[in-house]
Amino acid sequence: MNISKIDVLWSYGATFFKIASSALLLPLILKVMPSEMVGIWTIFMTITAFSTLLDFGFNPSFTRNITYVFSGVKNLKITGFEVAVDKRITIDYGLLKGVIKAMVWFYFRISLILFLLLITLGTYYIYTLLKSYNGDQNEVYFSWFLLCLINTYNLFTLYYNSLLLGKGLIKRSKQIIILGQLVYLIIASILIYFGFGLVAIVSAQLSSVIIIRWLSYNFFYTKEIKKNLNLSVATPKSDILKTIYPNAFKIGLTSIGGFMVQKSALIIGSLYLRLDDIAAYGVTMQLIAVISGLGSVYITTYQPKIVQLRVLQDFEAIKKIYIRGQLIFILTYLLCGTILLFLGNPVLAFLDSQTQLLPFWLLLLALILSIIETNLSIAGAILLTKNEVPFFKASLISGFLIILGLLIAFEVLEWGFYSIILVPLIVDVFYQAWKWPIEVKRDLKINILDYFIIKSK
Repeated sequence: MNISKIDVLWSYGATFFKIASSALLLPLILKVMPSEMVGIWTIFMTITAFSTLLDFGFNPSFTRNITYVFSGVKNLKITGFEVAVDKRITIDYGLLKGVIKAMVWFYFRISLILFLLLITLGTYYIYTLLKSYNGDQNEVYFSWFLLCLINTYNLFTLYYNSLLLGKGLIKRSKQIIILGQLVYLIIASILIYFGFGLVAIVSAQLSSVIIIRWLSYNFFYTKEIKKNLNLSVATPKSDILKTIYPNAFKIGLTSIGGFMVQKSALIIGSLYLRLDDIAAYGVTMQLIAVISGLGSVYITTYQPKIVQLRVLQDFEAIKKIYIRGQLIFILTYLLCGTILLFLGNPVLAFLDSQTQLLPFWLLLLALILSIIETNLSIAGAILLTKNEVPFFKASLISGFLIILGLLIAFEVLEWGFYSIILVPLIVDVFYQAWKWPIEVKRDLKINILDYFIIKSK
């Protein structure tokens, strides 16, 4: 599996467009849409993030196991992995076919569950929020119905991501994402300009998802792969699911904990704060998410390669990738975070935005929280390549403590807007902020001198 600097550059472009696509629309959205509508849009985005939780950790597990197959592994394991003895890689197409069948079986069922949850509980949540909404409620409900369909289809076809990334088609997958996001930006910009509001955004999302999935299918299923799959007898999907399920379940619990850490503040806060305040928070976190994505893109790009290096027992190469990723992560936050702190609100004021970012000190705290969470995410990604999930209990406990802390901060302490940043920050610093980065350094036997040695090479 050959991942080059070109793949990294395409990953930067794809990450920027994927995370920043909504941010690139911000000047137009903030100028055309009232703050209340921006608040609804922010909540829509949070619910979209919530919908991926139903994947319950299977997507990274499927991706990792697809990589094992394309690295020449003949048997999948519940924990750990089969070490490659023969350096010549031969693909077991029967095993690959079994994994694909397992993915289709799994995602079809959870996408149906998602649709039922969104159309019932989700609709009731939207109904509750709209009691104080002064805009056109019919527009919100119509947009919400479209969003339900988009999220369901997106989840059902999520396994295409695993196929492309697992096969090592990093550059191709990123090119597809960039094209899809460009389509989203063009359609959304035109429709927003002509006054279609929320409908414009969700319609553009639908077009983008369809194009991305269609291209993904065509680039993975080459003539050679189709031929070999047709000639192969699939490993029973039940065997595949039994092998993948234990770690996927742990990753799923971790994802729930991570969602509670990152998104519960917005969901709970929306019940206590005005939609105008939620809009400011949502826009701020969206811009910070761009910085987070750019800071972690190097490690994300090399994730399939790290899995293969584990199989080949090349720990020195993994160490180099991790340290370079850490240096890029730090530099990205220093540069982009400083720009956001000092130029964010002045730029929005220049654009005549109806919504501003959080005040300076809250924005600084939000950046610190993001640095901690992104560093945790990078450390977790490295540990997962061992096909082990050591952090799932800690993630769940942290998520529970954050929800409890938010309720206490809003109801009892009356911290107001500070609750939304301070509670997750305090819980993270207590344990997870230092625990898992240290575990990675122990696993890879990294010392302080390694940073200077690898940097100089």
